[in-house]
Amino acid sequence: MRRELIQAQRPKRFGWVDILVLALSVGLLYFLLTLGSGMKASFIPERASELDLNPILLPYYAGRSLLRMFLAYGLSLIFTFVYGRIAAYSKRASIVMVPLLDILQSIPVLGFLSVTVTGLIGLFPGNMLGPELASIFAIFTGQAWNMTFSFYYSVTAIPSEFREVSTMTRMSGFSRFRKLEVPYAMIGLVWNSMMSFGGGWFFLAASEAITVLGKDIKLPGIGSYMATAIDKGDMKAIYLSIATMILMIVVLDQLLWRPLVAWSQKFKMEQSEGDSQESWFLDLLRKSLVISHLHAVLKAVSLRIAEMFLRIKSIKRPAEENSSLSAIINFFIRLLKWGLALGLLYLIASHVLQGILLVLQLGQDDLLKPLEYGGYTFLRVLLGTLIGTLWTVPAGVAIGLNPKLARFAQPLVQIAASFPANMVFPFITLFYLNYHISPEIGAVPLMMLGTQWYILFNVIAGALAIPNDLKEASSVLGLSRYERWKKLILPAIFPYLVTGWITASGGAWNASIVSEVVSWRNHDLVATGLGAYIASVTNEGNWPKIIWGITVMALIVVITNRLIWRKLYVIANEKFNIV
Repeated sequence: MRRELIQAQRPKRFGWVDILVLALSVGLLYFLLTLGSGMKASFIPERASELDLNPILLPYYAGRSLLRMFLAYGLSLIFTFVYGRIAAYSKRASIVMVPLLDILQSIPVLGFLSVTVTGLIGLFPGNMLGPELASIFAIFTGQAWNMTFSFYYSVTAIPSEFREVSTMTRMSGFSRFRKLEVPYAMIGLVWNSMMSFGGGWFFLAASEAITVLGKDIKLPGIGSYMATAIDKGDMKAIYLSIATMILMIVVLDQLLWRPLVAWSQKFKMEQSEGDSQESWFLDLLRKSLVISHLHAVLKAVSLRIAEMFLRIKSIKRPAEENSSLSAIINFFIRLLKWGLALGLLYLIASHVLQGILLVLQLGQDDLLKPLEYGGYTFLRVLLGTLIGTLWTVPAGVAIGLNPKLARFAQPLVQIAASFPANMVFPFITLFYLNYHISPEIGAVPLMMLGTQWYILFNVIAGALAIPNDLKEASSVLGLSRYERWKKLILPAIFPYLVTGWITASGGAWNASIVSEVVSWRNHDLVATGLGAYIASVTNEGNWPKIIWGITVMALIVVITNRLIWRKLYVIANEKFNIV
């Protein structure tokens, strides 16, 4: 904060930093136009399964993947703010919206592709925009739920004193969102955004190499490049794709996530200044006169738009207009709302009825087996969450409380969390075969590879949010390490830890489909569980069993969240909210 004040007091002049910013902006614009034009190319099914493994094309493929990732992240951010805010403020809506979020999180990401790809290809015939939109939507489903949970829980945890102040000062909904809700949720949202972006990398290969209607569609991208290299056994291409992905993750960490983490520290609720995160790129941008002017213009425009809406809202129409035109407009608006609601209800009801009719075709044994398998997977999810907590809590606290360690560990954590864990499954399977490790136990570490990072990132966010005043007070009081953990650290990170548990357990259920069935050449290791059951019936194309298996998984996730995680969150919100 002190550095920001000093830089703000110095007069800014046009210099080499501004030239660099302008050059980067022009290059980025040209790059976006070039990549965007490729998304609207002609769609030829015969050529859609071909992908050139020439290393010269890797920068172009990486750019196409990044464009999809950022478009999906933008959609996820909009969804987070809208869905999370409605669920946080409307008790009636939250009764449906929060369990629905649990269900969406538990549905396998690849399950969305079978519906969206077919529909979007039909919507944009002969155009690559259909598969591109399906790929972006698949990445969106791997990013949105974690961010939405984080924002929802942060908004519901805002202290009542802050809410009372916003009411007393007559803040509008937009002002409350901009000045209270987003700043209060910012630290957790930034770290969960990093985790969600990592989740997008995890499913990138599956979302760019799509199989639909018996045909393979490979979109130009680093994920499909890696999938093609594995199919052809081209080790050189595999190593190049891994190196390119690691390079992209490191560059994004330096140019995006590290500056965001450093910037988000100004939203900490504290009265004294302590050690803070640093970013060389953020310091560089703060010296730019162009960035300063652009920020001022965008702020003025946003405030002007907000004022216009407030003025329009406050205009009082004449009584005649209110009694005639306004009444007619309100009637048609209500009619439109009811029409949309009934249409959506009919669509949902018709699909649910079709699903019920299919499930009724199953016998008693087919109905009971998924329930038994769900019990096995439930135990693995709990065991994986517990083991992940044992190492992520001390590691996350160490990273969050030590800025020097964070500067070194953050890119490493980003690489580990973002790298597609399913790419190392064959090597782990070979290890299990050589040492005769049972898949019933071996499925737990495989499940953890993609889920433990949710806990780690939330713990880091919780440790970063601890006010420096409280850390100084614990030192002044001479608390021992045990007392410091018991009275300060654990209570402070507990709300974030519960959020990490909820998202990690949901991710574990999602990952069970690929972790309970793994292969190496002609050897298959299959664990007894609901994930393996769904994978098996999906390969068979048995829709009644697929629907019933996913339904059982969603029910178990919702019941677990209601009976365990929600109660823990209430305790965290009522007893361990440090603000």
